[in-house]
Amino acid sequence: MVSWEKVKVVVFDVDGTLYLQSKLRKKVLLGLLRHYAVRPWKIDDLKVLMYFRKERERNAGYTGNGLELAQYIWCAERVNYPVSMIKPVIERWIFDFPNQYLAECVFPGIHDLFKALRENDIKIAIYSDYKAQDKLKALGLEVDMTVASTDPEVDRMKPDPCGLLYIAEKMKVNPDECLFIGDRLELDGECAIRAGMPYLIIDKKPLKTFDFFHHLTHQLATYYQTQQY
Repeated sequence: MVSWEKVKVVVFDVDGTLYLQSKLRKKVLLGLLRHYAVRPWKIDDLKVLMYFRKERERNAGYTGNGLELAQYIWCAERVNYPVSMIKPVIERWIFDFPNQYLAECVFPGIHDLFKALRENDIKIAIYSDYKAQDKLKALGLEVDMTVASTDPEVDRMKPDPCGLLYIAEKMKVNPDECLFIGDRLELDGECAIRAGMPYLIIDKKPLKTFDFFHHLTHQLATYYQTQQY
């Protein structure tokens, strides 16, 4: 149960939190198969995509400098391609192509929760592993602040708490006046713990996941209704 009386800002992760990631990945996989079935000479692009994701996972908690470039260098070292060849592949298949399917994959109740937060003067922020502006537009969601791990002001990967602390600072609230909602305990949950921020991890069981945001909206509405009496 969320202590709504203290919450001034709700921070959301994006991938796997605002939409069903498994459904999106199936659609992207189909697109990949269709594209490369007639372009077999480019099949090594799939290796680029695989190692880009793997190396980002392997470097969780990265606290060095220049994360935006470093993520491509990690991949380049594994596939022996220059960064200039890797970037267009990542831009196309990770940052651009999936966006057309996001509206079909959004979790039920997200828009109602965002509306309820707005109606009760609770700010909405995003803290994502990747830049999320285009994804939010595709999802039809508006927020007060969007932060990515690769932003120069953060330059850290979860579970380092820098991103969450940066949001709290810019929103002029204490970390314990925020609520972080994510989908991975080992990254999102640990990140919130290190920041001293309350958090929720959505349940990965399909039925519970699809009810998660409806229940949260109901809790929020019930709390504010009781404050009127």
